[in-house]
Amino acid sequence: IAQGSTLFVKQAAAMNLKISDNFKIPPASMASLSAFGTIISVPIYDRIIVPILRKVRGNERGISILGRIGIGLIFLVILMVVAALVENMRLRMPGHETMSVMWLIPQYLILGIGNSFYSIGLQEFFYDQVPDSMRSLGMALYLSVLGIGFFLSSFLIIIVDHVTGKNGKGWIAKDVNSSRLDKFYWMLAVISALNLCLFLFLAKRFTYKTARRKATEIDCSNCDGVD
Repeated sequence: IAQGSTLFVKQAAAMNLKISDNFKIPPASMASLSAFGTIISVPIYDRIIVPILRKVRGNERGISILGRIGIGLIFLVILMVVAALVENMRLRMPGHETMSVMWLIPQYLILGIGNSFYSIGLQEFFYDQVPDSMRSLGMALYLSVLGIGFFLSSFLIIIVDHVTGKNGKGWIAKDVNSSRLDKFYWMLAVISALNLCLFLFLAKRFTYKTARRKATEIDCSNCDGVD
């Protein structure tokens, strides 16, 4: 998610920003496409997908909270793969700056769609699954996760730049045209895939608070019956 407001913008600034002879798209404004992807996907999910899944699965939510987060993580893996392919294609072009910035639209839209699953799912999780006494801290926990993610992204960029720069041509140079952001994106795709596997491993072993409460109530009723 951190790449949407950092390296993606740097990528856009090195491309052809012209829409017409008299107008250029500001590189940072491309990030608004991710917000557009979220705005479009949220109502589609709530009004179309959830009612269908509710009938098919018999689940009031349509899909579990962790399931929604997992779908978002899948989109984030796809996002980095698409970003790597687009950047590799840009670097292969004779004139890097001649490639239209419109080629970045898919990755920004995927970022927005992934956010509608991942970020909103996280908000629901921290609000719904924390102890009732800590519910007011749920949003703070959600924002802390994103904050840590941005710090880790910056830390990862520093490490990659240091390690790859030893060979004379770093993956993340000041000039994006002499960088290899495509390789960095592929690395992020692998890390995101491993993160998804770890999430699935933990999610299968997670017991929702409502399920724990029901189990406790059943145990208590059995105890009363024995007494």
